[in-house]
Amino acid sequence: MRNKPWIYGLLAVGGLVLASAAAVVWLNLRGEAPAPQLLAAPGAVVAPASPALLEKGAYLAQAGNCMGCHTVQGGAQYAGGRPVDTPFGVVYAPNLTPDAATGLGRWTPDAFWRALHHGRSQDGRLLYPAFPYPQYTRVLRKDSDALFAYLQSLAPVAAPNKPHALRFPFNTQAALAVWRALYFRPEAWSPQAGESAQWNRGAYLVQGLGHCAACHSARNIWGASVDEALLQGGMIPLQNWYAPALGGVPEGEDAFVRLLQTGVTDAASVSGPMAEVVFRSTQHLQTQDLQAMAQYLRTLPAPPVQKASMAKAGDALLGAQLYSQHCAQCHGEQGEGRAGAFAPLAGNRAVNLHDGTNVVQMVLQGGYPPATAGHPRPHGMPPFSHVLSDAQVAAVSSFVRQSWGNGAPAVGTMEVYRVREKRAPGR
Repeated sequence: MRNKPWIYGLLAVGGLVLASAAAVVWLNLRGEAPAPQLLAAPGAVVAPASPALLEKGAYLAQAGNCMGCHTVQGGAQYAGGRPVDTPFGVVYAPNLTPDAATGLGRWTPDAFWRALHHGRSQDGRLLYPAFPYPQYTRVLRKDSDALFAYLQSLAPVAAPNKPHALRFPFNTQAALAVWRALYFRPEAWSPQAGESAQWNRGAYLVQGLGHCAACHSARNIWGASVDEALLQGGMIPLQNWYAPALGGVPEGEDAFVRLLQTGVTDAASVSGPMAEVVFRSTQHLQTQDLQAMAQYLRTLPAPPVQKASMAKAGDALLGAQLYSQHCAQCHGEQGEGRAGAFAPLAGNRAVNLHDGTNVVQMVLQGGYPPATAGHPRPHGMPPFSHVLSDAQVAAVSSFVRQSWGNGAPAVGTMEVYRVREKRAPGR
């Protein structure tokens, strides 16, 4: 053995591998007690849920925008099949209807709670975090049960779940287990002492079912949220829209509530992915819940101010000409907008974001606020991707971001090129 030191090295490596594997297993099982019942008996008769419980569950489903992800365009509600693009491949949302063969018909409240709180399916498989259990883990058990009762009350739809299309090794449970060991920890929600009931309600909705951090936080190269609690903003993977920081609620509480209820205010409107969130989710939330969210977000730190780069003189002149030709008719010569129709660009928070992606997206593909009960006929903005070159889009975007008191960084031609090339087909 003295002449074979490599054996000791091999044993050491083997021991390290075994210890690492054991650590990953332990980290994936921490806090997870055996569930009393995961599989409903065939033909089991379940007592009908009360109308109050079903009403609560329906409201929670809207707060979590469950139908938005679990309904394919033109398909049955909650029957799954909608693709969720990720940097690692495509994840398909499963069927949430109570079909026994393809949906949640054989699930139990315990199994559903385990999925939300621990990110583990009924059969023990680890779930991919495209299903935002890193946020849903904070959902209270009583709310999980109400949500499950509502889903069980839906009409069953036979819709087999589509297999995910993820690249190797991301399509393996082993790789997912390592990711979870590094970036996921089950977390029980508890109110924060010293804060009001309204503040805690807002924090619960933002951090939990609202899963705001899934979009409004930056992600590392492995897809894990960075500084999730701060909601400092980040690029939405593959959708190429920038979700702005939410700290400070700069719009003011009343404007924030109106924006999430109607999709528009006198100074702003929502477009892109947020338009769908307002349409399917936040417009249906109670005013007091939106006020609670605003109160919580107001206490988070605002993002740091970053230095802006100015557009070149030639680009500024071109931008002014393009604005006068294509934009001023609706948005005004001084970016003042038109009350009740077009939001002002002067002082507009979205226009002044340090990241100019959203302005470029709006110029390229237009802007379409959602039709809501409070604003059923919103005015849209036509796309200019077929009219303007990359250099022209950069010039007019920079002009808007640096005029009438706006002080955001200039947009470069290469930035426009990247946005144009990354736009998803059909968007």
